[in-house]
Order: sequence, then structure tokens, then C-alpha cells
Amino acid sequence: MRKTVDIPDSLYRQLKARAAREGRTVEDLLLQRVEGDLRAKPKKNGKRVKLPLVRSKHPGTVHLDNAKIYELIPFP
Repeated sequence: MRKTVDIPDSLYRQLKARAAREGRTVEDLLLQRVEGDLRAKPKKNGKRVKLPLVRSKHPGTVHLDNAKIYELIPFP
């Protein structure tokens, strides 16, 4: 399938130079990048979330109200 894409001149010059250095075509470089981006797994943000542990006297049931939540979790 053919598709027309507008690439800024400065970016196209860089792309063309890189293709020449690697002995490849501009089309090969573009297709490789598009395929790689489509196959890539979504990146995780790397931040772990630490949730508060709320203990219950009767496992399986927790009775919380807003006052208790504010007591257990420090809010800014």
C-alpha cells in the first residue's frame, strides 16, 4: 500500500543521511521503525504504588467511613 507522509526537510535530510551510512533505503528505515513501534510492548512508568494495609478484626469485612480513611492514609 502506498501512503504519502509529509516529513520536514531537516528531518528528511537526517533520515536520508542515516540510510546512506547504513547502506539502506529511507523506506527500509521507516518500515523498520514503524514495525518496531507497533510490536513493542507498552512501557510501564516504573513507579510502584504502595497501597495502605487496612486490618480488620473480622477478616473479609472492613467497615470504613471517611474519618477512618483520613486517619489511615496521610493526605497532603
